[in-house]
Amino acid sequence: MNILLVTGIEGAKNCAAVLAAELGVEVEVAAGRKEALAALRRSEFQAVVVDESLALCDPAAAEALWQHSGLAIPLQINFALSGAARLIREVRSALHRREREQMLARRAAAAAIETELKSTVAGLLLHSELALNGSEVPRPVADRLRVVLELAGSLRQQLNAAGETHRQSAA
Repeated sequence: MNILLVTGIEGAKNCAAVLAAELGVEVEVAAGRKEALAALRRSEFQAVVVDESLALCDPAAAEALWQHSGLAIPLQINFALSGAARLIREVRSALHRREREQMLARRAAAAAIETELKSTVAGLLLHSELALNGSEVPRPVADRLRVVLELAGSLRQQLNAAGETHRQSAA
């Protein structure tokens, strides 16, 4: 995990060292827009912290940074007024927020996939049963349909068990 600080203030390297030590992350400092854009092209960051004075003086530069920051959390902080403690709190809070959002997104994706799988399995079961109950199904086809029916039933049980386990662990 690494963080990009975009600021031209004196002592930015010291601030980055304190932030790195407190959060246990690598922190890279870019003095301006060009350096920051080069860093964003070189690697991916968890957060991009831009000095508010840079953003106010050059809004186009700030916008370019936000556009190139990828999945990084964008933060804008006034380094002249904020101390290292506030910077640490803001970055830590943003990282926790991102972690929660990612967890919720994973849960939502898993739930959507589970719903889709259950629907597909239900369709397999229904159509297999209908085909088996149909008139004069040749024996080899009926045997294959029974295998499909058994596999779909087994998959349904596994999905139901996994869903129950997931619900219990989430509670």
